[in-house]
Amino acid sequence: MIKHWKRLGIATGLSLTLVAAGCGADNEDMTQADESGDAEEENYAEEMDYTIVGIDPGAGIMERADQALEDYDLAEWNLQTSSEEAMIAALEDAIDNEEPIVVTGWGPHWKFVDHDLKYLDDPELSFGEAQDIHTLAREEMQEDFPEAYEILETFEWTAEDLEEIMYEMNQGVDEIEAAQNWIDENEDVVASWTEGVDEVDGEIFEIVHGPWGTDLAAAYVMLLVLEDMGYDVELTNVESIHMYTAIGNGDVDAMLTSWLPDSHATFYEQVEGEVEDLGPNIEEGAPLGLVVPEYMDIDSIEDLQEE
Repeated sequence: MIKHWKRLGIATGLSLTLVAAGCGADNEDMTQADESGDAEEENYAEEMDYTIVGIDPGAGIMERADQALEDYDLAEWNLQTSSEEAMIAALEDAIDNEEPIVVTGWGPHWKFVDHDLKYLDDPELSFGEAQDIHTLAREEMQEDFPEAYEILETFEWTAEDLEEIMYEMNQGVDEIEAAQNWIDENEDVVASWTEGVDEVDGEIFEIVHGPWGTDLAAAYVMLLVLEDMGYDVELTNVESIHMYTAIGNGDVDAMLTSWLPDSHATFYEQVEGEVEDLGPNIEEGAPLGLVVPEYMDIDSIEDLQEE
């Protein structure tokens, strides 16, 4: 059973090809061309109306993006809150028209499979290093559900595994079907999670997750795995802050997508000591940052600063 709670001109890098036919290019022409190229780069900010397209206001990456604006002295820039769906729509519209755009980005995510994108360098580490994705359990879950606890404690996979499911889901494949396809193609991985674990008989087990593709992919895979072991699994879909409240209060049994040590640090600190961290199920596979299309001639967050 699945329950749902409230859900809340492109610069191409001017390249001067000089065709020598007995005489060189005039220095003045080169200077004018360079100035023209600089002007085009400077126009990025104006073309984008000094706007970075973000996602839900409760997401940890938005806190980091706000910090980046401060760290890089980007006071004139606006961090626009929206949703993952709205951010992707804006990104794809910009790409279709080869227009500049800056979005908040993270991995694992199917958008890196579908489009040529790059993270802007972050020398100030406003977004931190690549993170782990952890599994959390409520207090006393091990005593109440020892079999599920053993599976979740053993649960490990890769960012690429997660992206395979997310990509299928984005192509219109039903979440259950996409999760089952991955399980069918990775039986050895799933077997390593469940090896030696006894089956149960209809015990109700509740997993909390967010509305994002990473959360949905992980939740539906574990739903199928636990149901195959005899559990009656319920999925509860909420925003980030409510995931931690739910597991901290003991209202749900587990969550699979705690982004640590940075993105969800504020939420995790509120329940630390009231939940059990079972460790990362994906190690160093979750970078955060500002993302742009490859065709944009900028490489660092510093390039967004006005001269």
